Amino acid sequence: MTERKPPGISTESWVDRQIREAEQRGDFADLPGAGKPLSGLDQPYDELWWLREKMAREQLSFLPPSLALRREAEEALAAAKSARGADEARRIIEDINDKIREAIRHPPDGPPLNMAPFDTERVVREWRAQHAGRTA
Repeated sequence: MTERKPPGISTESWVDRQIREAEQRGDFADLPGAGKPLSGLDQPYDELWWLREKMAREQLSFLPPSLALRREAEEALAAAKSARGADEARRIIEDINDKIREAIRHPPDGPPLNMAPFDTERVVREWRAQHAGRTA
């Protein structure tokens, strides 16, 4: 037995008609990924899949503030070691140490910081030893 459509209800909705007409015009012909299988179908369900894909597509990343500060501290230490002079190395370390001290006073969100300020004089001594014989 076939079901009959109730009176007054259109077989093709307005939305369906808009989609059909757009397809006929070729509006969907050059969409990225058209005709390709959906990625991640073999992966476990992740309710934030769309966010992770957008961040990857736009080359974005997010770290909790405490982890971002750890990364910034590592980058600052590397920058200090390759600084052009001992004064520049000192300034880089003092700047990151100010941020670390502020984070110790007011812990940021995320995992525990578990950091202490760098020993500025030790970093400067290491810079001088590394650059001994060169113009500082």
